[in-house]
Amino acid sequence: MKAIIFDFDGTLADTLPVCFYGFRKAFDHYDKRALTDEEIIGMFGPTEADIIRKNLQHKDKEEAVELYFDVYKHKHEELVPKNNEIAALLEELKQKGFKLGMVTGKARRSLEISLQKLDMQGIFDITITGDDVELAKPDPEGLNKALQTLEVSPNQAMFIGDSNADIQAGSDAGVMTVGVHWLDHVQTKEFSVQPDEHFESVETFKQWVQKWY
Repeated sequence: MKAIIFDFDGTLADTLPVCFYGFRKAFDHYDKRALTDEEIIGMFGPTEADIIRKNLQHKDKEEAVELYFDVYKHKHEELVPKNNEIAALLEELKQKGFKLGMVTGKARRSLEISLQKLDMQGIFDITITGDDVELAKPDPEGLNKALQTLEVSPNQAMFIGDSNADIQAGSDAGVMTVGVHWLDHVQTKEFSVQPDEHFESVETFKQWVQKWY
């Protein structure tokens, strides 16, 4: 095992609350439409900007996109706690020589905000966002790009995520799949696509991954 690749929202950071807040602000302001968490998750796949462009009925779609990112930036510290356990895990994996990657459906713009706010800049050898692919997860395009950039074969990598789309993408890319439910807010509470491994705490994952140290 040479590379460990992560999803971001709901996996490395509890960012779903700030995502939900931003989408609600945008859709409420422009469409006078109140969205539930489930309705928002049902839109997931494209980047946040494309979710708004696709689903907003109001003509001022780009203004709504800007409102979302403004809210995301200014409410981030209030709604997204820093997770010291995950920070320590990433540092340990890096020190042990693993190549670290990320494949997320987020826009590059919101990912950079989160990495800066959570002091995660410079940790990952490669980050693939929704802006970098033609096809969103569950398509394996992003993972295939990460594997190519990291110069590892699928049997030398694992993909860790909290959603069915993550597990399906990892399976189709031929990597080991790890489903995690260790944060308060996740996209998929029950996996319909079964991962190779499943963990509900960072500590149990850390103990398991030590077999490759």
